[in-house]
Amino acid sequence: MASMDSAPIVPKARTAGEIGRLSIFAFLVLSIFGTLQPAFARARGPRVEVVCPFAPIPVMQGQQRVLVYELHITNFETVPLTLKRLEVFAEANKAEPLETMTDDALSSSIVEVGSNIGSMGGAPGSPAKDSRTIEPGNRAVVFLWIELASDKPAPSNLHHRLVFIAGNAAENSPTEATLEDFPVSVSRDAVPLLSPPFAGGVWLAGDFGNASGHRRGLAAIDGHVHEPERFAIDWVKVGPNGDTHHDGTTRNENWWGYGEPILAVADGDVTQVIDGIAENTPRVLPQHVTLDNIAGNYVILRIAPNRYVTYAHLQSGSIKVRVRDHVRRGDVLALLGNTGNATGAHLHFQVTDGNSVLQSEGVPFIFDQFTYLGPGSDYELDKHISIPWVRSLPGNEGVIEFTSAKK
Repeated sequence: MASMDSAPIVPKARTAGEIGRLSIFAFLVLSIFGTLQPAFARARGPRVEVVCPFAPIPVMQGQQRVLVYELHITNFETVPLTLKRLEVFAEANKAEPLETMTDDALSSSIVEVGSNIGSMGGAPGSPAKDSRTIEPGNRAVVFLWIELASDKPAPSNLHHRLVFIAGNAAENSPTEATLEDFPVSVSRDAVPLLSPPFAGGVWLAGDFGNASGHRRGLAAIDGHVHEPERFAIDWVKVGPNGDTHHDGTTRNENWWGYGEPILAVADGDVTQVIDGIAENTPRVLPQHVTLDNIAGNYVILRIAPNRYVTYAHLQSGSIKVRVRDHVRRGDVLALLGNTGNATGAHLHFQVTDGNSVLQSEGVPFIFDQFTYLGPGSDYELDKHISIPWVRSLPGNEGVIEFTSAKK
């Protein structure tokens, strides 16, 4: 006896009426979908992958609130894509963009991965290239620093419209492809409130801002890409002569900040200490820089869950703390030096979400109060602005004056 599984399947005989009804039903289905298809059709858009690797955290800078983040764009087309326009919207409000970037403003905010970040124009000796153009298979990073009015709440979400030109952007009739909506969530993480890392004085917040080398410093290590220096600052002391040095520049002692006590900016626990790396000669490019010595002598301090402060390029033999020490706000940690990847005496300062100089993400912070003295490029000892800033990031490449740290 044959099993049920092996029994042959015999088609059921259908009457002429049933066949007619099925034919009519099939005709109606085809007619309906044939009619609806154009209404539901949409343009495929550009073949790109867009990623925001770290959600922006709103933070005050002077009288404005800023959102600092990146968009990584990978071109999956077989032709170059040129980013013609980038619009940023708060929530789903497409009527009034927070920011519209085109032309030079957009070009200066984009780096193609593998290009010379410092020159923003490819490797030395390479032909000039529009940084907005992403070759097939390549990735570019858009660095964003969006300013918001301080009297309005930060949005919960950002939306982005990206308009690309496919192929040769110089053609008479270029083809446009638009990614209509790329959403980015805005983080609600708390921003650490810090005391100054120095016992007063006038300081330049060097290499800080959207166009700085720190800001563009992507670190690809162990299969992951990080941006630990998103908000990093090179603090350089400005002396009574209105300059960062005196009597020449060939000795570390010629720099006003050299040997300055470095203070804990908050209560915390010491998680890493590196000491014993020799001092550099000022204005001489260090040799044999590696991942292990790039920060020179340094201390990392955990001040909150997932919040770590790095103090780098410290003076050799000056570190006064050890791993697992608990320190209080205002305690002396070390002295300012010139070690690691540095060509002059300064303090490299950053706050990150992990216990690593490079394998972590830079997060914003604010100082309780200081006086903003204007951009470093315009600073004169006897001629500068003087504006109190409260609970704010420093100004980009700005000169500021700290009062004594609170204990």
